Amino acid sequence: MENDYLIQKKPLYALIIFSLPIIIGNLFQQTYTMADSAIVGRYVSEQALAAVGASYSLTNIFICVAIGGGIGASVIVSQYFGAKDFVRMKTAVFTSLIVFLVLSVLLGGVGLLFSREIMTALNTPGDVFDVAIEYLNIYFIGLPFLFMYNVLSAMFNALGKSKIPLCFLIFSSVFNIILDWILVTQFHMGVAGVAWATLIAQSISSVLSFVVLILQFKEMDAGHSRIFSGKELLPMARISLPSILQQSTVSIGMMLVQSVVNGFGSEALAGFSAAMRIEALCIVPMIGIGNAVSSYTAQNIGAHKEKRVIEGYHVANKLVLICAAILFLILELFNQPIIALFLGADGNSVAISTGRSYLIFMGHFFCLIGFKMAVDGLLRGAGDMKLFTIANLVNLFIRVFIAMTFAPHYGIAVVWYAVPVGWFANWVISFMQYRTGKWKKIYQGQP
Repeated sequence: MENDYLIQKKPLYALIIFSLPIIIGNLFQQTYTMADSAIVGRYVSEQALAAVGASYSLTNIFICVAIGGGIGASVIVSQYFGAKDFVRMKTAVFTSLIVFLVLSVLLGGVGLLFSREIMTALNTPGDVFDVAIEYLNIYFIGLPFLFMYNVLSAMFNALGKSKIPLCFLIFSSVFNIILDWILVTQFHMGVAGVAWATLIAQSISSVLSFVVLILQFKEMDAGHSRIFSGKELLPMARISLPSILQQSTVSIGMMLVQSVVNGFGSEALAGFSAAMRIEALCIVPMIGIGNAVSSYTAQNIGAHKEKRVIEGYHVANKLVLICAAILFLILELFNQPIIALFLGADGNSVAISTGRSYLIFMGHFFCLIGFKMAVDGLLRGAGDMKLFTIANLVNLFIRVFIAMTFAPHYGIAVVWYAVPVGWFANWVISFMQYRTGKWKKIYQGQP
């Protein structure tokens, strides 16, 4: 079968071929979120950029829930695929889609009811409060499409078809940016325009993705399966919940420290928001490598090829080092023009200084999140979730504690000083668990 290259091909080839579409697709996804910020920052106001930024840490949590849940469910799908149990694989896919559709509707409804209270709790600056609420409410309306879009992408990746979600991501990103431009510059819809652009683009892509998935099942001749199975839900939940936590750790931490950043005013918030968008773009290769390791591990565990998992993990760490070196050079040499894309060359000095300081500092430490993502991906793919969960909770606690305790006294820079400390602690715990070798014994043919 042409899609079993994760099991058959050399680890370097398999990981590169699998991860490249994920990385390119995520880059396009981050590009249109950056376009949202750049367009409102340049064509509306710095306050509009700050409003989008004030919502970003919260909205990113929901994105991470969708991505983490999809990745967690895809581990089970990948294991069935590696074991060639296509009927149970198909049942697992449909079960995950139903569960996450229901979850997204519930979360969207709660978000619409309590958006003002949430932004008040985050200490959102008064001059951007109402605009941030407007952006957030439109976002919550489109939450079901966001969830379906990301979960479907994870299902395609589980089947070794990472090029399909790449095509949809490119379409969605380009369409989103075009709509951004039209709604903001021609219809003067401001922040609401970029929110509606995202909703429309993702809704179209999610519907098309579902249609293609059904066609793929027919092509595979996967056989008849149940639409929902509680028996499949339990093992998926066991992996999906910690995976959601892992994907959400950064965003939850940033939401909790958002109130600290907000306390420095909308100018600092605008610079911080711009830098956060750029950081999200920078860590895309690391996330892609980690997700590739997860599917690679799951398929090889399902095929009982544990030795290949270790070989793949070592290859992944080498890829991380290469990506981290490239990112360091880019941020060291071009941090000022990169920030200027969002704030303009003549933007507020506080905003520009905040953004540049964040990027220059973080450029030294992207290898840490790469190492963390690689070993986390291996543990997740093997279904070894206990220490995985603890490691990510430690990461979250360190970031929040340092930022909230010391930033009010020593300045906003403490917020980003805490980031690599959390990444390093997470990696140490996960790596020690990997070294025990217990992850090899979890899958016994019945995930």
